[in-house]
Amino acid sequence: MFVLGTICCRGGSKGVKGKNIRPLKGKPLIAYTVETALRCGLINDIIVSTDSSLIAGAAREAGIKTIIMRPEELATDTASKWPVFIHALEEYEKIFGIKADYIADMDVTVPLKTSEDIDGAINMALTDTTADVIITGYEPERNPYFNMMEIREDGFAHIVKQTEEPIVRRQDAPLVYSLTPAVYVIKKEAFFTFSHWSTAKCKIYPIPRERAVDIDTEIDFSIVEFLIDHK
Repeated sequence: MFVLGTICCRGGSKGVKGKNIRPLKGKPLIAYTVETALRCGLINDIIVSTDSSLIAGAAREAGIKTIIMRPEELATDTASKWPVFIHALEEYEKIFGIKADYIADMDVTVPLKTSEDIDGAINMALTDTTADVIITGYEPERNPYFNMMEIREDGFAHIVKQTEEPIVRRQDAPLVYSLTPAVYVIKKEAFFTFSHWSTAKCKIYPIPRERAVDIDTEIDFSIVEFLIDHK
């Protein structure tokens, strides 16, 4: 099985300006994911997909040999990552004449993931072939069966996932996961069968919450710096 590692990141970012190459404890954010990916034992090759020459330069400096420059329409605020994955996969296969069986996409914004997290998710995909997509997730502090509410049409707040009998202890609620884009492992066939990963057969690979922090705001950046400082 050929597993293609992809790191997909564009130049524009509204939450944290230039975050993909912003220095984190002395090195660009993208370098954390590149270095972690290069230590993985189950990835056959790694590419970076971007629209930014600055990101491309930082990726090469961190050790990436192959950069896939994506078209403008795949680098907007509204562009889905699904067609970005397909573009990167098809361009790689065209350039190298290699057919991939899976991609393992590793998001730059989750810098504290480990190579063990990535290899673990890939191994789950390779050993449980009933799943089209393996997604990393962590147990959240809130549970929709217990302490999350939504405002419905009647204007009142209701428990998001209501059961026949109210759940009075969090420990009794069904296990749920918050998703983290640390790694998505996706069968090649899924890209041409489904319009989005959420419509495919998905399974969760759990990772600890402290390694799952996704940088989307300045506060998230500060949290990651704190976690690095305190191991």
